[in-house]
Amino acid sequence: MRKTSVIIAAALFAFSAPIASFAAMEHDHGSMPMEHGSMKMEHGGMMSMGKAAHEAVVEGVKASFVVIDNREMMKEMKMKESHHIMVMFTEPKSGKQLTEGEVTVKVLAPDKNEEVKALMEMEEGFGADFTMRKPGKYGVMAKFQLKDGKVRSTKFWYTVK
Repeated sequence: MRKTSVIIAAALFAFSAPIASFAAMEHDHGSMPMEHGSMKMEHGGMMSMGKAAHEAVVEGVKASFVVIDNREMMKEMKMKESHHIMVMFTEPKSGKQLTEGEVTVKVLAPDKNEEVKALMEMEEGFGADFTMRKPGKYGVMAKFQLKDGKVRSTKFWYTVK
């Protein structure tokens, strides 16, 4: 299942490449997780494609979440996922990006169904696709452990219209 999610996310990025002006993408499908060191994104890259959803400073780390509505594109690709959730971590004072760690996100749908995924590590942050097709209020809960070893969490509501 995780391998399928990673491949789906890779396909999403491949199809959105012209929009985000990616120069090239290299994927090592033979050994998961995927290496995204070659995925170069200018400041704002994919993060600028979506809607700023939440920002919080948690124990000295600023977490900035963006949600990208991909319903139409994913529907055309016959995929159940509809939204891409991304998070970028920075040091609040210096603005230095924190790009190493592990992030898990749980999305609670209006009908109380839950979807839990590990986010894929990328150059600017972390991301994964989630199923948020029905209108309503979704709970997004993130648990993350960055290079410093501290486990942090934050949550927010996101409304799908």
